[in-house]
Amino acid sequence: MRVISADGEQLGIMSREEALSIAEEKNLDLVCIAPKAEPPVCKILDYGKFKYDQQKKEKEAKKRQHTTQIKEIRLSTFIEDHDIMVKAKTGAKFLKDGNKLKVSLRFRGRERDYVSRGQEVMEKFAEAVSEVGEIEKKPKFEGRSLTMILTPKSDR
Repeated sequence: MRVISADGEQLGIMSREEALSIAEEKNLDLVCIAPKAEPPVCKILDYGKFKYDQQKKEKEAKKRQHTTQIKEIRLSTFIEDHDIMVKAKTGAKFLKDGNKLKVSLRFRGRERDYVSRGQEVMEKFAEAVSEVGEIEKKPKFEGRSLTMILTPKSDR
């Protein structure tokens, strides 16, 4: 196996027993860093510190990761244009934050007869947020509601 010292110096290729004796002399551990390499690469180091540093790196990587959430905005069939703009402003904020946006419009009672009006409302909303978002899933009927999904624009 190829052995590397604690300060990064190449000690060369040696047997496992030789590497272990060197590690024991220095009161350190022999850790196999790349077992699939030919020959396997091992490093003489303090295993507790090594494990701590790895956890620290993973934690730091997790901090930088951004999870995409799906935010939802509900509209109604006979919503006024100004109210659509207010909801669109909120939706644009969600999209700017990098979240997906689910827009749903629920039909109650006889409102089901006005599906075309619901489609118009959805189109107006999509047009209002078109600067920051684009349609991923076009408006589609799911039960009693019309649902559309928007994603943030990727050209930022």
